[in-house]
Amino acid sequence: LPLCLPDFASSPYQSVSTFAGNTNLISPELLVRDGLLDRNDLGDAILTEERPAEATITRNKQGLLRRAWERFRGGVCPTLRAELAAFCAAEGTWLDDFSLFFALKKKHGPAGWHTWDPHLVERQPAALNQARSELASEIDYLQFNQFLFYRQWTALKAHAHQRGVRLIGDIPIYVASDSADVWANPQFFLLDANRRPTFVGGVPPDYFATTGQLWGSPLYDWKELKRANYSWWIARLRKAFEQVDLIRLDHFRGLEAFWRIPAGDPTAEFGSWQPGPGADLLETIRAAFGQLAIIAEDLGVITPEVDALRQAFHLPGMKVLQFAFAGAQEDRFLPHHHEQNTVVYTGTHDNDTAIGWYASMTEADHDFFRRYVPNADQDPARALVREAWRSPADLAIAPLQDVLGLGAEARMNLPGTATGNWKWRVSAEDLQPGALDYLGEFTETYQRMHRD
Repeated sequence: LPLCLPDFASSPYQSVSTFAGNTNLISPELLVRDGLLDRNDLGDAILTEERPAEATITRNKQGLLRRAWERFRGGVCPTLRAELAAFCAAEGTWLDDFSLFFALKKKHGPAGWHTWDPHLVERQPAALNQARSELASEIDYLQFNQFLFYRQWTALKAHAHQRGVRLIGDIPIYVASDSADVWANPQFFLLDANRRPTFVGGVPPDYFATTGQLWGSPLYDWKELKRANYSWWIARLRKAFEQVDLIRLDHFRGLEAFWRIPAGDPTAEFGSWQPGPGADLLETIRAAFGQLAIIAEDLGVITPEVDALRQAFHLPGMKVLQFAFAGAQEDRFLPHHHEQNTVVYTGTHDNDTAIGWYASMTEADHDFFRRYVPNADQDPARALVREAWRSPADLAIAPLQDVLGLGAEARMNLPGTATGNWKWRVSAEDLQPGALDYLGEFTETYQRMHRD
């Protein structure tokens, strides 16, 4: 999932910044090791609920980060001062706008930035300078938090690389309307005179949602982005590639053509397809990075033009096994149709778990699944993982819920619903010794350790 700050409903696909990291992921134990916290501080932040509310997590974590900040300001860990200053200088192109925006949001409450003083909405220099002065302490605190997040994440990535492990990340194609991205770069989005979206993003009805998915995200002004040589897109991808080695670009089909929904529509049913930047953007990205380390999320309504764009740039697409046997039941998802340059998933964060999926199948679906995968009914989750691992696809991915054989209670997200999602977390009890052994056996049997 994206590493950015989630919204009020815990969704990482509607963030206040595509650049800022989710500070709820900061490890308190590492802050103790740094000397910014005492071990006694940790007791106040222990989570006892199976699915704690995002507000609870944020309150606990922010309490610890405030303590770390106060101790840092009081002189603890002086060796970090130069490192923090270097981080703020290097990341200033996004960090300054984000920290000011977030400090202003804390001051004004949950209402969107469109409700602020018009001088702030229009980003008039005098108003911005005054806000920076008034909110200087909070801005410094927010920048310190981002410093801690990226310091820890960089160490995690280095730790993975030392062991031959590469990381796959995810970036949403769109950003939230109530975000530092839109507030600081209104010229790159389709907005009216009051800087509110004229059209919003989503997808038409499909096998995920009968009335489509209404995301509410403002659409890009691709002509203006092209005039700027897609500089904002290059910057967000550069930040993402600092975090991970390979990126899953969510809603890839929106680069070929995107679903444009009039702002204010209650559903996504009555939009229209509009041409996207296509090869022009991908060529610019390739020129900037030398390669396209991108997985194209090509689920949903995929036309020959979308597939041609993906293949022209040799981007691997996605094959979701659940869709081979129930629901969409498209032949392209069946393992014997998989091409090598693709990524096979048992399911994604938008699917039910394999166990929940199997329980909801019709008898006809069960019959086909059992014929294709003999004895699948004995352990449907493990059977689906095996089919992924034995696929000719270069990469195979199974959500941890499927690896552990968890039921529908562990589902991550139900598309088209705004609440109750993004709350599952793995427990220490789930990761008992031996729980993953069969995955190692599958990896050896199907020679996945030899694939690059």
